[in-house]
Amino acid sequence: MLRFMRRSPKRFMKHSIKRQLAGIFIGVMAGTFLCCGLANVLFLERYYVDNKKKAVISAYEVLNQGVGAGRTFDSSFTSELELICNTDNISLFVMDNSGEPMLSTNRDYQMLQRKLYSYIFEIDTREIVVLERTDTYVLRESKDYLTQADYLEIVGTLDSGQPFIMQTALESIRESAAISTRFFMYIACLAVILSSVLIWWLSRRISEPILELTDISRRMTELDFNAKFTSNVQNEIGVLGHHINQLSGNLEKTISELKTANNELQRDIEQKTKIDEMRKEFLSNVSHELKTPIALIQGYAEGLKECINDDAESRDFYCEVIMDEAGKMNTMVKNLLSLNQLEFGNDVVSMERFDIVSLIRNVLNSAKILMEQKDIHLIFKETEEIYVWSDEFKIEEVVTNYISNAINHCEFDKVIEVKVIKEPDMVRVSVFNTGRPIPEEDLDKIWQKFYKVDKARTREYGGSGIGLSIVKAIMESLHRECGVKNYDNGVEFWFELDAKVN
Repeated sequence: MLRFMRRSPKRFMKHSIKRQLAGIFIGVMAGTFLCCGLANVLFLERYYVDNKKKAVISAYEVLNQGVGAGRTFDSSFTSELELICNTDNISLFVMDNSGEPMLSTNRDYQMLQRKLYSYIFEIDTREIVVLERTDTYVLRESKDYLTQADYLEIVGTLDSGQPFIMQTALESIRESAAISTRFFMYIACLAVILSSVLIWWLSRRISEPILELTDISRRMTELDFNAKFTSNVQNEIGVLGHHINQLSGNLEKTISELKTANNELQRDIEQKTKIDEMRKEFLSNVSHELKTPIALIQGYAEGLKECINDDAESRDFYCEVIMDEAGKMNTMVKNLLSLNQLEFGNDVVSMERFDIVSLIRNVLNSAKILMEQKDIHLIFKETEEIYVWSDEFKIEEVVTNYISNAINHCEFDKVIEVKVIKEPDMVRVSVFNTGRPIPEEDLDKIWQKFYKVDKARTREYGGSGIGLSIVKAIMESLHRECGVKNYDNGVEFWFELDAKVN
C-alpha cells in the first residue's frame, strides 16, 4: 500500500508531460488541418479559375498559330484542338470573313455565334466583367440570363482576321472546389482522430522513460542508490538515464568516502593524545639541545665577571665563545620555528615557475668562500636554463641545507658535485660530497629532528640536527620526494621537482 502511494503522483500528475506532449502535437496538427481547410475554402476556387484562364489562353494560342499557318483543314491540327477543348471543357467557334462558321465544337455553336455577333456589333447586354484586354482578344467573365450560369470567355479576332469566341463554364469549377473542400475536411477529421490516437501512444512511449527517471531521482533524494535506469532507449533520454546511473554510483561512492573520512576524523581525534606526547617530546629535545650552549654562555659569562683571566686575549676568547654559542642558539630557534610552521601546515606554499639552475648557482656563489677555506673542489656543469614549478624560497632553503651539509661532511678528495637531471615530467637535483658514508641503520633516522649520526663532529661545526628535518618537511609540503644514497666514497642527497604545467 505504501509503495502504491509513493508511485501514484507519477501516474496521476496534474501537469503530466505525456498530456502536455499529446496536447501540443494534437493542437499543432489540428491547427495545421484547420489552416489548410480555410485555405481551401478561401483560395481553392480562385486557384482553379486562374488555372482555367491559363488553359483558355493556351487554347487560343494553339488556335491562332494553327489558323495563321493555314492548318485549318489539317486533321492533325483539328484533332489537337479537339483534344484541348475536350480536356479543358472549352467550347469554340471561329467565323470566316463571310460570316459563315469556319471552326466550331459540336455543342451549341449557334449560341456561341450569337455571342460573337453581340461582341462584334457591341450589342451584348449580359453582365460582363473584363479580366484582361489585348489588341486581339478580351478575357472576361459573363452570366447567362437564361441559365444563370457563369462563363469564362475569350473573344476577339485571330491574327489572320477571323473573329472567334471560346468559353468554358465556371459552375463546374465551383462545384469541383466545393467537393474538394468537403473531401479534405472529411479526410482531415479522420486524420485528426487517427493521429490523436497515435500521438497519445507515442507520448506515452516518450514519457515512460522520463517518469522512470523521475522515480529514480526521488529515490536518490532518499539516499536509495539501488534504483537504476533500465529502459532501453537509444536517444538523449537514454543518455540521461545512463548519466543518472553514473551519478547514483558516484554519489554512493562519495558518501562511502565521506563516511571513511569521518572515521579518519574520529581516529585523528583519538590521536590528539599522541600529538600532545609529541609536543612534550619536542619540548624535551629543545631543552636538551639548548642546555649545552646556555651552560657554556653562563660559564664563560661568570668567568668574565670574576675576572679569572685579566689579559685582553682571554677576555676576547671568552666573548667569542659567548657570541658563537648565542649565534648557534639563535639559528636553532629560527630553524625550530620554521620547522614548526611546516609540520603544522601554517606555512603558505607559493607555486611559481623559475630556473632551478640559476637558483643553485646563486647558492653555490654564496658558499664559495667556505669551500675555498676548506679547499673543496666544486663540480657543477649545468649552463642551460631548466624551469620547474615549485616554491622558489623553500627550494632555495633545501638547496642551501644540502650544500651546507655537504661542506660540513666533505672529506678525503674534498669534492662536491651538484647535478640537475631533466626528465619528461620532473627534474631531479642531487648534491654529492666525498667522505664517509652514513651507516645503513641511520639512513632513515637522519630526517628526524635533533638526530645526529656523529654528535662530536656535529658539535664541532655547530650543527643542530634540524636542517634535514626542515628539508623533509618542505618536500612533504610540496608533495615531492627527497632522499639519500650512499656510495663507497661519499654520500648523495637528492630531491625532485615538477617540470610540467599540470
